[in-house]
Amino acid sequence: MAYLFGFALLLLMLGGALLWLGRRTREQAGLPPGQVIYSDTGAWEAVTAPLVSRRHGLVGRPDYLVQHRVGGRTTVIPVEVKSRACPDTPYPSHVLQLAAYCLLVEDVYGQRPPHGLLHYADRTFQIPFTDELRRQVLAASDAIRRARSAPDVHQQHDEPARCRGCGYLHACDEGRRLLG
Repeated sequence: MAYLFGFALLLLMLGGALLWLGRRTREQAGLPPGQVIYSDTGAWEAVTAPLVSRRHGLVGRPDYLVQHRVGGRTTVIPVEVKSRACPDTPYPSHVLQLAAYCLLVEDVYGQRPPHGLLHYADRTFQIPFTDELRRQVLAASDAIRRARSAPDVHQQHDEPARCRGCGYLHACDEGRRLLG
């Protein structure tokens, strides 16, 4: 009888440790409460197919999609995880990437997420998915499509450090001129 009690106590302690480890892992990933229904990290489950919006011509793989209930309503929230430390404010390119995932969720799941989460190594930002942000994503995706068929696309060369690290520097006259 004492062995049975000891075994039950051991199982209880193991279960508690697993719950604690799961919560800690979820917090480190920046995930809100709810069920992870999509993951592109391979850390939680097998990577699933990308989200596709034929209507908007977008394809993407958010790091996570979390489904949770708020006030009796089920919502799907995209979460994008960045490994670097948090800047003072999120990088505009990161916000636009997250907004593209919000647009994909809206189209694929038939519901507009109220926000997305941008998780840096030391901080998480809740980014509202506003009409203005939605317009910015659509404008950026249109500009990318136009640039794909353009004979020549001017690149931004305002940051010498980026030019120095660019894999196309050998073929870029503007970048070489900037660096002298």
